[in-house]
Amino acid sequence: MNIVQNKTFWIAAALVLLMAATRYNHFGSALSLPDASYAVFFLGGLYLGRVRGALLVLALLLLEAALVDFYAINYSGVSGWCVTQAYSFLVFAYGALWVVGRWYAPRHDFSAKGLAGLLAAAVVAGSAAFVIANVSFYLLAGYFDSMSAGEFVSGVAQYYGSYVAVAVLYIGVAVGTQLFFAQLGNKLHHEKDAA
Repeated sequence: MNIVQNKTFWIAAALVLLMAATRYNHFGSALSLPDASYAVFFLGGLYLGRVRGALLVLALLLLEAALVDFYAINYSGVSGWCVTQAYSFLVFAYGALWVVGRWYAPRHDFSAKGLAGLLAAAVVAGSAAFVIANVSFYLLAGYFDSMSAGEFVSGVAQYYGSYVAVAVLYIGVAVGTQLFFAQLGNKLHHEKDAA
């Protein structure tokens, strides 16, 4: 396994573990971190979207999300209220995050402009995923026949900021970690050259 494949493996493993550890609780609590799924799919596109086997990683993450939800609903007492005909549209919501991350990947750098662009891309991707997930839920869940679209929008709008902010926070931590290891690698390389 060469260094690129090894790096790809470790990034994919970190994303799988992050989703497994956080997907049980959308908003977090004193004992658990908030759901990192939005960030996981965006970061997957950003870091892995252009590697060989990227679609396999995307499929693995989608399968993992469904399996975690299945386990949480059937064995951990989490409500299955959100699992309706609209559930399948999460593929499109998460796919939007992946695609925007993949699109931004060649532009990703640590300059002020690069980081501002990354922030904008993360907000756009998170917004798109939120809209796709909630519009499909409104139209297909079968719960909202007597509720107008405006009433639904005002009801779910209160959650928009937290969904996007949590994704941006996780993405910021991931990029900060990437920057740390890049600087550490540069320092070790310079020390090796000086020796």
